[in-house]
Amino acid sequence: MREFTSPPVASAPPVGGLADVVFDHALEDPLRIALGRKVDGQWRDVTSAEFRDEILALAKGLLAQGVRFGDRVAIMSRTRYEWTLFDFALWSVGAQVVPIYPTSSAEQVFWMLYDAEVSACVVEHEDHSMTIGSVIDRLPALRRLWQLDSDAVGELRAAGEHIDDEVVHRHRRAVMPDSVATVIYTSGTTGRPKGCVLSHANFMYEADNVITRWEPVFHSKRGDEASTLLFLPLAHVFGRMVEVAAVRGRVKLGHQPNLNAAALLPDLAAFRPSFILAVPYIFEKVFNAARRKAENDGKIGPFDKAVEVAVKYWDAMEHKAFGTGPGPSAALRVQHQLFDKLVYSKVRAAMGGRVRHAMSGGSGMDRRLGLFFAGAGVLIFEGYGLTESTAAATANPPEQTRFGTVGRPIPGTTVHIADDSEVWLHGGHVFQGYLGNPKATNETLHDGWLATGDLGHLDEDGYLTITGRKKEILVTSGGKSVSPSQLEERVRDHPLVAQCIVVGNDRPYIAALVTLDADSVDHWLNMRAKPKLSPTDLVRDPDLETEIRRAVVAANTLVSQAESIRTFRILAHQFSEEQGLLTPSLKLKRKAIEQAYEAEVAALYRA
Repeated sequence: MREFTSPPVASAPPVGGLADVVFDHALEDPLRIALGRKVDGQWRDVTSAEFRDEILALAKGLLAQGVRFGDRVAIMSRTRYEWTLFDFALWSVGAQVVPIYPTSSAEQVFWMLYDAEVSACVVEHEDHSMTIGSVIDRLPALRRLWQLDSDAVGELRAAGEHIDDEVVHRHRRAVMPDSVATVIYTSGTTGRPKGCVLSHANFMYEADNVITRWEPVFHSKRGDEASTLLFLPLAHVFGRMVEVAAVRGRVKLGHQPNLNAAALLPDLAAFRPSFILAVPYIFEKVFNAARRKAENDGKIGPFDKAVEVAVKYWDAMEHKAFGTGPGPSAALRVQHQLFDKLVYSKVRAAMGGRVRHAMSGGSGMDRRLGLFFAGAGVLIFEGYGLTESTAAATANPPEQTRFGTVGRPIPGTTVHIADDSEVWLHGGHVFQGYLGNPKATNETLHDGWLATGDLGHLDEDGYLTITGRKKEILVTSGGKSVSPSQLEERVRDHPLVAQCIVVGNDRPYIAALVTLDADSVDHWLNMRAKPKLSPTDLVRDPDLETEIRRAVVAANTLVSQAESIRTFRILAHQFSEEQGLLTPSLKLKRKAIEQAYEAEVAALYRA
């Protein structure tokens, strides 16, 4: 199949912008719990009316401090309650928000603030203020800087006390669907980041179609309160769409700034969301932590058996959903029920206990991992999208989830596969273009069609599978074209592996660099009574090399011999964003990695 369209189930409103829904909800149901906010270590409910009042007061302060309709204001912070306040307050006065990753370097910050001609900036803490201070002499348009940890919200509320509410409402009524809501800079795996211009209509069209189609999955059971804990970075389009969709869809929203398990798991237990949205990395972490605990408790055999049962159970359920099988056998159902009490309930408890559904995006998720979670009682809907498509363009439907694919086009979207297998997208969520960059816009947008740069194919039911990136195709010196992504993802399935990058462009064969997951390696050493080793000694351990070789052999089963990984090298340290080797969304910067590890790559090809 070369093209598939899903008809829309919602349309963007003919007038108004993203902030309107906050005021509408407060008028319709002022006492409804709209958000959860963590104060002094405790979660406190925020009603629709309280949320509106905070946004109105903040919007008045922004006007008092000189923010005007159409101004671009940057936010540089981790995911926290105040980010959402500023988003909706800025949208209330017709300003355009420019999100900045909190880990961005001074030069990255400079480029985004300069390119977007940002006039004011909100930062989280003093370190961010110092980062901007180091480049402020090159930013003539930047006039204001507010710091969240120095009570920026209180300062602005006080500044706007003398302004009448109606002044904000006049600004808000002037916002139209085609007004610019935000300029989000791409991660920039190659070259300088480009500013994606997204309108209020883009977000409303995307959010309302997703909400209408997937609304039943927001609840853990029929009729309960829908809630989600947002721990994705709000600087990324995925996190931003979660924020907008939760507010528009009357889903109670909480914020968690830390992605590490030590901080995240306690808040999942305390907030108890009914569903979560994450990247595959989070689900891999939950699974690997559960498996390590089982091994520590001497129960690895039963755990691995429970995994097999879960995978077989949901594989049978999937076949039944598509009419290609009868579903799980009676014996498999009995086994599944037994392991639900022994294993699966504990996996669900690690995510707060109420989660029955989740959405995953950002990168590909292994089919087997998806089947396991579904069999364990958490059905994950994998999707696909880009900043340029305002997050999701495809997602698996609730009633027919096909693991290993990124689903069908979301309502209102058409997916087309070009002659060279590039994925093209069309719909009301496709962006307006790149800020101040008509050349890049014309290369990407063609009569409303977004050329994604991703390669993929549609099956007979309209389900999309992503097979790689056009720019990442490796061509060996023998002329063999190889897509590295599926090899890398399969190697990463091994719990000891943190990252894998496949190399081989203009080389005689394919090879790989592999980094290690520290927690899994520590556990692996403990279980084998091995001493703690230095990173340099660790990568030379023959038993560890054998384990990684198993991961490589498993990956090679996916491809022909000419496309297989012939050799690999284990690195002592992971690739990091601080080194300039990862994007803020944790994607590999291939050219930068190959340059940084030039000697290691060369060693892979020595006779």
